[in-house]
Amino acid sequence: MDQTLVHGKTGVGAEDDALLDKVQRASFQYFWEGAHPQSGLARDRSGKSADPNNDLVATGASGFGFMAILVAIERGWIERPAAITRIETMLTALEHTKRYHGVFPHFFNGADGSTIPFSLRDDGGDLVETSFLFQGLFCVRQYFSAASAAETAMRDRITHLWHAVEWTAHIKHGEKVLYWHHSPRYHFARNVPIRGWNEALITYVLAAGAPRHGIEADIYHEGFATGSQFINRRDYYGINLPLGPDYGGPLFFAHYSFCGLDPRGLSDRYADYWEQNRNHVRINYAHCVENPHGYRGYGPDSWGLTSSHGPTGYVASSPASDFGLIAPTASICSLPYLPDEAMHALRHFFTLPRGKVWGRFGFVDAFSPNSGWFARTYLGIDQGPVISMIENHRTGLLWSLFMSAPEVRQGLQKLGFTSPHLVDSAQSIMEPMA
Repeated sequence: MDQTLVHGKTGVGAEDDALLDKVQRASFQYFWEGAHPQSGLARDRSGKSADPNNDLVATGASGFGFMAILVAIERGWIERPAAITRIETMLTALEHTKRYHGVFPHFFNGADGSTIPFSLRDDGGDLVETSFLFQGLFCVRQYFSAASAAETAMRDRITHLWHAVEWTAHIKHGEKVLYWHHSPRYHFARNVPIRGWNEALITYVLAAGAPRHGIEADIYHEGFATGSQFINRRDYYGINLPLGPDYGGPLFFAHYSFCGLDPRGLSDRYADYWEQNRNHVRINYAHCVENPHGYRGYGPDSWGLTSSHGPTGYVASSPASDFGLIAPTASICSLPYLPDEAMHALRHFFTLPRGKVWGRFGFVDAFSPNSGWFARTYLGIDQGPVISMIENHRTGLLWSLFMSAPEVRQGLQKLGFTSPHLVDSAQSIMEPMA
C-alpha cells in the first residue's frame, strides 16, 4: 500500500481516465444542475430524468456537494468565479437555516431554511449529517486560501458556522457518548448513541477538534470505541476484519467519513484504518464473487453492497443482509482500496442497458441483476462520494485539503491518532491547492 501523500495518479491506467472523467462529471451535475434552485444545496434524491417537486435538501449530501464543486474547478468543468458565486449562495442558505445548538437537521427546506422532520421524534439536530456538512465546508475553507476579500469572507463565514456547533449538547447528563439526534421537543427520545464502528468516525474527530463546545478524548474511547460491534478481529472469507459488525456492514462505512479523512497511514490504538477499510471492501467483494445466495449477475465484474434504493424502498445491503442489489456507488467509491476490482465493475456497468443503468447524473442508485430491476432515482449521499473517492484515488485532492485543517489535526491528535499528515515534515506536500 502506497501511503505517499502526493498529488498524482495511483493505479489508474491512461485508458481508464476517460471513463473516470465521464462518471465524475455526470455525478457532479447532480450537485450543479440538479441542486435546489434557490439555495444551491443538494437535494436528498432526484429522478433519472426530472427533479423532485419539493424544496427538501439534505445536510450531509450538501457537504458532499461542496466537495464536488472543488473537484469540478480542478477538472475545468466550471470556472472559479462561478463556483465562488454558487458557494456564497449555499452559505447564505445555511446561515438562514434553523439550527439546534448550532447543529443542522437531517433535512430542511431549501427555500426558507425550516426543518423538515426526518422521522418521528427526529425534528431537531442531526450530529452526523452536520459532520458530513463540515467535512465539505472545511475542504472549501482550505481550498479558497487567497487573501482576496471574497475568499477571506468565505473562510470567515464557514468558521462562524463551525464555531456555533455545540457538540456537547448531544451528550446526555452523566454519559460519555455522543448522541446522533437531539430535538427541542423530544430531547433524546430518538435515543441513538453514536457507538460501535459505523460511518461516524468523522463526528468524533471534529467534536474533539472543536475550539468551542468540544469533547474530551474519553468520550471517544468510552463512547464510540465500545460495544459489541466495535472490535471484531474475526475472519470472513479468509480476510481479517479489525472493527465492525460481522462481514463489515454496508460499504459506506469505508466511504462517508473517508471522503475527507485520509485512511493511508491513519491509525490509533484500535486499528489501522487503511487495513480496516481495505479488508472491509475485500470481504464485500469476496462475498459477491462467492455469491452464497446464488443471485444471477453477481461476480468479479458486478459487486458492491451498501445502502441504496431498492424495489420496495431504501435498504441497507451488506454480506450479512444481501437483497440481491448492486449499488454502483459501493464499488466505484472503493477505487482507492481495490483499484483493479473497482475498475472491472465500472467497465461492466457500462455494458448494461444504457437506458436503464445510466441517466443525466450518471449511474442510477442501484439495480438488481437477479430480477432485472433498475432504480430510476439518485441519492445525494451516494452520488457525492463517487466524485470524492475517485478524485482522492486520482490526485488526493480532498484528503489533502481536509487533513490540512488545523481543527482536524487537533482532533486526531487529541484522540490518539497517528497519520503522516500530522508530521511536520509533511507540511509542504499538504498545502491547499489554489
